[in-house]
Amino acid sequence: MAIVSSQDEGGRNPLLKPQATPQDTPVLPEDSLRPRSLEEYLGQTELKQILSIAVGAAKVRGEPLDHLLLYGPPGLGKTTLALILAQEMGRQCHITSGPSLERPRDIVGLLVNLEPGDILFVDEIHRLPRVTEETLYAAMEDFRLDVTVGKGTTARTRSLTLPKFTLVGATTRVGALSSPLRDRFGLVQKLRFYTVAELAQIITRTAQLLNMQITALGAETIAQRSRGTPRIANRLLKRVRDYAQIQNVEIITPELAGTALELLAVDPQGLDGVDRTLLTVLIEQFQGGPAGLDTLAAMTGEDPQTIEDVYEPYLMQIGYLQRTPRGRMALPPAWVHLGRTPPAQQLPLL
Repeated sequence: MAIVSSQDEGGRNPLLKPQATPQDTPVLPEDSLRPRSLEEYLGQTELKQILSIAVGAAKVRGEPLDHLLLYGPPGLGKTTLALILAQEMGRQCHITSGPSLERPRDIVGLLVNLEPGDILFVDEIHRLPRVTEETLYAAMEDFRLDVTVGKGTTARTRSLTLPKFTLVGATTRVGALSSPLRDRFGLVQKLRFYTVAELAQIITRTAQLLNMQITALGAETIAQRSRGTPRIANRLLKRVRDYAQIQNVEIITPELAGTALELLAVDPQGLDGVDRTLLTVLIEQFQGGPAGLDTLAAMTGEDPQTIEDVYEPYLMQIGYLQRTPRGRMALPPAWVHLGRTPPAQQLPLL
């Protein structure tokens, strides 16, 4: 399987924030750690069952997979799934991203070079320019590309027949997709956060690939601080490995993992400095809230979209933060986590 990669959107915190990192080479840096088949892929059990059925049925019919839209927080394995699907179908996977397709000719160049059954993976597909998105409509539905040749009174429209391909789109903001584009996907699937047990399995597998020794409790300690995200789990594991090597320790135990992660300011719940600052501002400056997103962004020095897309999903998942029509509120567990007593109106009724 060949991989063609274009530049992805970079993240601000390379350790804890699971945004994609810029890629300029045809080979992805984490490729050696990626599972090669749906059987090797850990977690997302329901999604794997659906994709296994789709792959099997497509092979029986001798047709390409239906177009697939994957959505969910970053770092959960959307790119990996696209590569696995190409491997399962025995086809090439061409990787690009929405922001890199600024002009219609950018997507045209990719489409005309596809082979029958190839997979075109578009990361952050919600950021496609409107004109580029409209070019995809006929390509997805009729496998046809309408090209305008010439200018003015001599302009002519020509239709090019495209090979039947599969578009796999990935997005962290499915609501930002236009309805015409979203409705053209035959499969729309959400990736959920991983459980601690699933992350511990992933960490153990990664440790084996990196020739590291780690105990079951050591893997669980890292998993508990990985924010439900495999990409973060693997990155934390590498940083713990660095600490173990400096300390001349061969086996990663829960005590060693905990010490290493404390040095990285990653607490037992997986919160980093920005998470704690966000909650501290809500509690100390607004008595727990509500407070507006723009206000929190100004007081923490973070971009509003970064807070909304990167920090808030996990804080909401673990019950520390709530979005309300009036703004964000810190819930009682967040007060307790920061060593404060929540106000009486927020205490749960016995």
